[in-house]
Amino acid sequence: MRGILLLAALLLSACQHVSTPPPITGQIRDLHSGQSLTAQELVARLAKPDRIIIGEQHDNRDHHQLQLWLLQALGQRRSQGSLLLEMLTPDQQLRVDDVRHASTPPVDLPGALAWQSGWDWDLYGPIVRFALAQPYPLLAANLDNAEVRAFYVQSPAVSGSRSNAPSVKKELLEQISGSHCGLLPQSQMPAMLAVQQQRDRRMAQQLIAAPTPSMLLAGAYHARKDVGVPLHVLDLGEPDAPIVLMLAEQGSEVTPAMADYVWYTPATPTQDYCAEMRKQMGK
Repeated sequence: MRGILLLAALLLSACQHVSTPPPITGQIRDLHSGQSLTAQELVARLAKPDRIIIGEQHDNRDHHQLQLWLLQALGQRRSQGSLLLEMLTPDQQLRVDDVRHASTPPVDLPGALAWQSGWDWDLYGPIVRFALAQPYPLLAANLDNAEVRAFYVQSPAVSGSRSNAPSVKKELLEQISGSHCGLLPQSQMPAMLAVQQQRDRRMAQQLIAAPTPSMLLAGAYHARKDVGVPLHVLDLGEPDAPIVLMLAEQGSEVTPAMADYVWYTPATPTQDYCAEMRKQMGK
């Protein structure tokens, strides 16, 4: 049984009134009908499916605030079964479980979880703290670093006709190249693609196994219905794909093939990451 002190420390965020979403301007659309939705209408629709994936831009603070609000608002409509995070790996699961069942809260929560520095704790911390205070499990959805290294050295293909479609691999290869500013040697691309798809396959396996209603928080390409986790869920034999809500900045293109719903948020200033990388590499 979780200790009283841990609950007292972590439930502070859970006791707030969550009927009104954060003051973030934007537009919500049902991508199949084209209908505009209110935040409350979106929550009503998301309360029905067993599995939901919410795609994010990792460094967008608005997206994380909306994820937390959606988790809270959905919890008021029905009992949440589980929350899965791309940001957690299997070797962290025992630490997560230990914190959930501890009699006293850790002084250094990120340290206790072995939180990876590549994920900004200022952005993810509120979601993690809220989830740890709930009765449902917080679950790892990603690969361990050792698994990533192994898949990089030996690049096995995933099974299934959907995830092996040439159009899927082409789209993912273009995304991988673009995210690395076109600087990756072609010889590395097959291994990078294999790792990407093995991540998607693991997230799909974890989502299928998780108690429902389940929610997975992941990056946009992992969340996409046309190239990511939903395809792997179907290739693993599930009759229905998860419902996908994409959080996207205004100006981004999100089509019905990619997601079921989109919540457009204001665009944020960005640095020219690729120009800086080319400068550092002397290119």
